[in-house]
Amino acid sequence: MTRRDSLLFVFVGFLILGTGFAQSWNSALLILNMGLISAIMALGVNLQWGLAGLFNVGVMGFVALGGLATVITSMPANTEEWSVGGVRVIFGLLLGAGTIIAAIMVHQRLPAGRNRVLAMLAVLIGGFFLFRYVFDGGVEAIEAVNPAATGYLGGLGLPILVAWPVGGLLAAGAAWIIGKTALGLRSDYLAIATLGIAEIIIAVMKNEDWLSRGVKNVVGLKRPTGVPYEIDLQNSASFVEKAAGLGFDPATASTIYVKLGYAVLFTIVLLILLWLSQKALNSPWGRMMRAIRDNEVAAEAMGKDVTARHLQVFILGSAICGIAGAMMTTLDGQLTPTSYQPLRYTFLIWVMVIVGGSGNNFGSVLGGFLIWFLWVQVEPMGLALMQLITAGMSDGFWLKQHLIDSAAHMRLLTMGVVLLLVLRFSPRGLIPER
Repeated sequence: MTRRDSLLFVFVGFLILGTGFAQSWNSALLILNMGLISAIMALGVNLQWGLAGLFNVGVMGFVALGGLATVITSMPANTEEWSVGGVRVIFGLLLGAGTIIAAIMVHQRLPAGRNRVLAMLAVLIGGFFLFRYVFDGGVEAIEAVNPAATGYLGGLGLPILVAWPVGGLLAAGAAWIIGKTALGLRSDYLAIATLGIAEIIIAVMKNEDWLSRGVKNVVGLKRPTGVPYEIDLQNSASFVEKAAGLGFDPATASTIYVKLGYAVLFTIVLLILLWLSQKALNSPWGRMMRAIRDNEVAAEAMGKDVTARHLQVFILGSAICGIAGAMMTTLDGQLTPTSYQPLRYTFLIWVMVIVGGSGNNFGSVLGGFLIWFLWVQVEPMGLALMQLITAGMSDGFWLKQHLIDSAAHMRLLTMGVVLLLVLRFSPRGLIPER
């Protein structure tokens, strides 16, 4: 990094510290933690776009799969649900997978013609109805068990930290399936395909209550080892004494302590992924990926398997997004499928990559922190500005009310203005690729 790059990071650090002094340290640490997670998401997208030129607008889907991994991995198994329908659901899923495999085998082994078409239709239609009969019965039995509190299978009961790499593996598996079918498409069609598949993933999570309780949410996720609960800290006499010595009340001190614990864990993960990304970028593999990005035809002429390399980087970038999704759900302490919105988990991540510097890992990290800070702070800052502008207007005046109500839209306006300014005056980003 150059001196200018370091100063940009220092500037963002001062913005977060300023939030702590001007507002509260809880707000500052929340911005820091979500900035760390956003930086990891931006690293994943930068690996796909900045290194390989893959236009993935399905980031939201991979982040959601990471969140789902925390439920599957860390929540305890619900024994009653498993006893009434768990085996039937698993058997139904195996039947569905077997139907697809059987149809593929029929397609490969029979010669082209009417008989192959009829055989495939028989396998697919018969397998579908058999799958629905077995699967739907199990689902109904599971969701009927105490739907207000559980009504889903639960998980493996493992430590929550195990869910982070599992989230990456789950997202990587989905990326492999998507990549095998969609990476041969032109960039704009790839974007449409990934966006559509991300929406399918969210729709499944919202509607399959047996898996993740759907819109009823899964609450009470475990915390990582070393991150205590606030109530335990507040009941500790030694902690209360230390907090009083620093001038904090126990409630505020406990939340700050917990957020600092998360910040340490997230920072470790970010540094590891950043180091690995830098190693990949500067390796022969990274130089090959940039050559493919710049000229696919020339790379193919040199004997490079472009589709296979694209699949590799697509899987790696999606896995990083899955890890970030698992970390974010861990921080929230609950899985809320309705909270996954393309604006937040796709558009905003792309803004981070573009503003920070496409093709530069440090630029993506910088963009993650800066854009998240603006996303959080612009609305209250805009409201304060509108109140200052309208201070001399009488209450009830239509223009005053209109301007104050418009403060809620400052986030989107600011993101657009920032993006336009960067594209106009620094089109390669704040920290450009070198």
